[in-house]
Amino acid sequence: MDAKQLYDNLKKVQEAKGYFFSNDKQRVFELMDALLANKQRYGYMACPCRLASGDREADKDIFCPCVYREPDVNEFGSCYCNLYVSKAWNDGTIPHAYVPERRPPEKMGF
Repeated sequence: MDAKQLYDNLKKVQEAKGYFFSNDKQRVFELMDALLANKQRYGYMACPCRLASGDREADKDIFCPCVYREPDVNEFGSCYCNLYVSKAWNDGTIPHAYVPERRPPEKMGF
């Protein structure tokens, strides 16, 4: 699978749930490539904006789309990576605020 195929597959499934890819196509395709690299590296598509441990069980919360996407998009209009966004985010009707990290530090190995 390449980035374009992944994009097309995810777009259909996620838009039906009300989640859209950012209008910044360059960023989106960089993230698609990073997801595919993580799948090859770890065997699962870990969030490309976070450091995965390689332990499938420990990383379950950051399988893309991560468990933090819904609260991030609800509160900020975008997920942490700015990959998944709301329609309002893409339309520019809400501010593009910084999305803080929700993943607890103990999950990050710090």
